[in-house]
Amino acid sequence: MNENKLREQICLLATSIFDRGLTHGSTGNISVRLDDNNILVTPSGSSFGRLDPDQIVKVSKSGEITGSTTPTKELPLHQAFYETRGMKSGAVVHLHSTYSVALSMLPGINEDNVLPSYTPYSVMLLGKVKLLPFFVPGDPAMGDAIKGLAGKRSAVLLANHGPVVSGKDLESAVNAVEELEATAKLALILRGSDAIELKTSQIDKIVSKFNIEWD
Repeated sequence: MNENKLREQICLLATSIFDRGLTHGSTGNISVRLDDNNILVTPSGSSFGRLDPDQIVKVSKSGEITGSTTPTKELPLHQAFYETRGMKSGAVVHLHSTYSVALSMLPGINEDNVLPSYTPYSVMLLGKVKLLPFFVPGDPAMGDAIKGLAGKRSAVLLANHGPVVSGKDLESAVNAVEELEATAKLALILRGSDAIELKTSQIDKIVSKFNIEWD
């Protein structure tokens, strides 16, 4: 897909995310890797509901910015995924989705795999989701935390902040972050119940059949 089409796709999917209440106001950011390893990223302070393709910022691998707007202050998050996951990351989506944020603030959750394995789809689309600590928005240390995972996770949940998900392309990343939010909603609805999670043997079959990263 050429650059102009990718700019349009970013705006189209961002509007869909916004219209369904998965992020709000001027929260959230999206990036896509181009064939030349430059990235397109949403501008700082922009709303997913009102993005303009011409205002999407281009950032080179060395950090040089092309465009009339400033890239999101959380650019280091995106760059860290591209750096550590290589060609497995073609796009990154970060949201402030309600149920995911709520889950990140609860005590007693498994920090190494924050989502309960209620359905095969969270396993298939996300693998294990790491809970990372709270960072002040825009803190470059967020990117360092991603780099510290050495490319082993495609999705993380920032405490008191929201999910960050990478995918092979933008549509895959959007589908995955929506699955994360849906699973977080299930986790909150079922919290304190005797809900039955998938057994380890069932997860192993899913991981094997669909070649899932489960480390």
